[in-house]
Amino acid sequence: MTPANSIGDRLKLHPPMFRNHERKWKILFGFVDGLLTAAAFGLAYELRQRLPLNLRFFLVPEALTGLLAFCVATWVVSGYWLNIYARFDSVRVGRILGDAVRQAGCGGVALLILLYGLKLEVSRVFLGAFIFLSWMFLVTFRFAARSFAPSISRHFGAERNVLIVGTGSRAQQLAKSLEPYQKYGLQILGFVAVTEHALSSTQPYPVFPLADLRSVLARKFIIDEVYFAAENHELASLEDAFRWCDEEGVCRRIAADFFPRVTGYVALEQLGNTPLITFSGAPGDDVLLLAKRTIDLVLATLGIVLLSPVFLVVMVLVRLTSRGPVIFRQSRCGLNGRMFTCYKFRTMVRDAEDRLHEVRHLNSKEIVMKIPNDPRLTSVGRWLRKFSLDELPQLFNVVRGDMSLVGPRPAIPSEVAQYQRWQRRRLRMRPGLTCLWALRGRDKVDFEAWMRLDLQYIDNWSLGLDARIILMTIPNVLSGRGAS
Repeated sequence: MTPANSIGDRLKLHPPMFRNHERKWKILFGFVDGLLTAAAFGLAYELRQRLPLNLRFFLVPEALTGLLAFCVATWVVSGYWLNIYARFDSVRVGRILGDAVRQAGCGGVALLILLYGLKLEVSRVFLGAFIFLSWMFLVTFRFAARSFAPSISRHFGAERNVLIVGTGSRAQQLAKSLEPYQKYGLQILGFVAVTEHALSSTQPYPVFPLADLRSVLARKFIIDEVYFAAENHELASLEDAFRWCDEEGVCRRIAADFFPRVTGYVALEQLGNTPLITFSGAPGDDVLLLAKRTIDLVLATLGIVLLSPVFLVVMVLVRLTSRGPVIFRQSRCGLNGRMFTCYKFRTMVRDAEDRLHEVRHLNSKEIVMKIPNDPRLTSVGRWLRKFSLDELPQLFNVVRGDMSLVGPRPAIPSEVAQYQRWQRRRLRMRPGLTCLWALRGRDKVDFEAWMRLDLQYIDNWSLGLDARIILMTIPNVLSGRGAS
């Protein structure tokens, strides 16, 4: 397994199913999990009340209601955050048990932190019983969901009859992609042959001539959706067919894989009366990106305020132990290659740049400059790098908008000039203080794995993924693992 894949498994980076289908299941699962959590809470409280223990346990109604609401919200949010609701049809016993452990564990930790912060005395027997019962209820529901998920899915509007326009390899591949959804109510009623020659091809489903499409839509079947997956040379002849579907009000979907194979994000936009299919190398949801920017601004500002004593101590140590400026400034490549000035606490001697030729032969990396035990480091600088304290001034870069808290590390222009073409896509996301590479040992990651981890982050980005990376980075940084 490659490093990128192992990180992806840890952070649950999985390809989505139908988007609208997934949203329905997330809502349904979240609702049921909330009910199960409330049931576990009530049962654990009742059990503790009835146990013949020396100490009597009792919560006033206000505290009981507040704790119950907090637990329900926390358990459901944990399910969304861990992306558990996207795997409602998982048949793997280990995955079901593990997901329930993680969800109950996250909720339990949040509950303990709340109780500690409020200094609220709560029975440990009640807490243990509640967390265990919530886990057991979640596991039971997940196992049961494997059998009733298809019928529930059909009941919630996933039942659809579809026709596929086209009979070539593109249409066949689309049919194979749709077949796993048949148990959830999607039925392929047949193919529509664009040319008469295609009528003679052997198909596992009925094949209708294109000329009969209008009558098929009007009388023969109940058609919910029509998928257009014809070959490139057949597209021009489908204008009438598309108009017929429009007149009938039938949902139309166009397989856009006639474009060269691309990675990244695809969206449909409209400019005036012209529909545009947009292919983007990075996330393009302006609302979510605005939320990311807002979170960056709030957390970076809060970090600067809370860590101001650390800033002051580090500045004094750098000034007292070596000659030169406290802050090191360097030009870096930001979003889409735009240049900005990156700030760091100086960790090397004042003339380190002039002495680079003396140590270049010690470089342990391709393209990027990473020198273990660099002789140009000051005594304080070595310690600052070990715990990433030298990067604290980059919080000001985050506030300015040059960087984000999570994103590919900002590269210097000389490195970018040596990138292979596929590696340049990492510039399409705002650079950050941490990313997936920080979870693999920071400076221990080889260059190509580093690039692939950045691209994996871009292709699977979400606000939840950012939160998980931040939380998983903190212990790595505090332990000093992987820094050189």
